[in-house]
Amino acid sequence: MDKIFYPAIFHEAEEGGFWISFPDFPECFSEGDDMSHAYRMAVEALGLAITSREQEKEKIPVPTDFHQLSVSEKEKIVIVEFDMLAYLKRTKSRAVKKTLSIPEWLNEAACNAGLNFSQVLQEALIVKLNAK
Repeated sequence: MDKIFYPAIFHEAEEGGFWISFPDFPECFSEGDDMSHAYRMAVEALGLAITSREQEKEKIPVPTDFHQLSVSEKEKIVIVEFDMLAYLKRTKSRAVKKTLSIPEWLNEAACNAGLNFSQVLQEALIVKLNAK
């Protein structure tokens, strides 16, 4: 999943700021003190909703065409950009231990070159997955 764009409805809150809902994710709400803060919170809430659905093997909905939405005078339709890779880098960067097997000659050459196996593996996986 690359970047995906979902419409959100930013509702003006009586006490100031906004509360946010997503037509495609009825379980997803957030709030923010101003438009900038609300947008950042909307991205985080959307990330939680999408990753939760993925973990539960539930369908990720196709974004609703924002032209099909109607809002009141105190509501705004805002398109929220979600980048799954960036979200996972921010929220799931804890190191995990991996055991692997390589040929003895390759191990000796890498050790003699002073290579950090974890760093080399990370770099190779990023290149392989095109996940810069």
